[in-house]
Amino acid sequence: MIFVGERINGGFKDIQRAVKEKDKSVIQRWAKVQSEAGADYIDVNIGAISNKVDDFIWMIETVQEAVDTPISIDSNKPAFIEKALKVCKHPPLINSTTADKEKLDYIIPLAVEYNASLIGLCMDKKGSPQDVSRRVELGATIFGEAIEKGLSEDKIFLDPVTMPLKFLQEQASNLIEAVRQFTLLSSPPPHIIVGLSNISSKAKEMRLINRIFLVMCIGAPSSTLLLTS
Repeated sequence: MIFVGERINGGFKDIQRAVKEKDKSVIQRWAKVQSEAGADYIDVNIGAISNKVDDFIWMIETVQEAVDTPISIDSNKPAFIEKALKVCKHPPLINSTTADKEKLDYIIPLAVEYNASLIGLCMDKKGSPQDVSRRVELGATIFGEAIEKGLSEDKIFLDPVTMPLKFLQEQASNLIEAVRQFTLLSSPPPHIIVGLSNISSKAKEMRLINRIFLVMCIGAPSSTLLLTS
């Protein structure tokens, strides 16, 4: 399994303050904590703190000063992704693209050029799918476009989009079935990534639900399972 640490995110108040005050210590502390805990990638997400790409680049460079762990470039802004790719010391993970053609046409060639891996969210302008067939359709679209544009199979990670179990009881089984069907897209099958903690959002026994769901995901045939938290 591959783990992505997602604590350096503009949604947290300490990260917000660190970016605004250009305080490297907070960001570097979290980078070290996650790296030492075994993270294979350190996710960097500026969120709504700033619309300045230079602030995003500052965050990435600050992380790279502290640890040697590759970066997960977490942004929905193609211009931010493109500039971030230029400063990453190691082949990064692009987090992420949807199945919308304009995004695929822009981001996949960047991933190829910079030897980056790419997360493909199984969603489009219509939103997140609720059923198995739509997840698989969108995943197949992303996978096919990536291969056609020259991205190798081992650098493609499909995210079937994890929904909270508390509000959508059928989502756990839908996701696992989608993962199983993803394995039919190629041989070897594409890699899979899930936001593990999403399944237990707003639930009382979060750790128990996460553990059980993790085992169920592992039980579904897949090439590599990435976990984000």
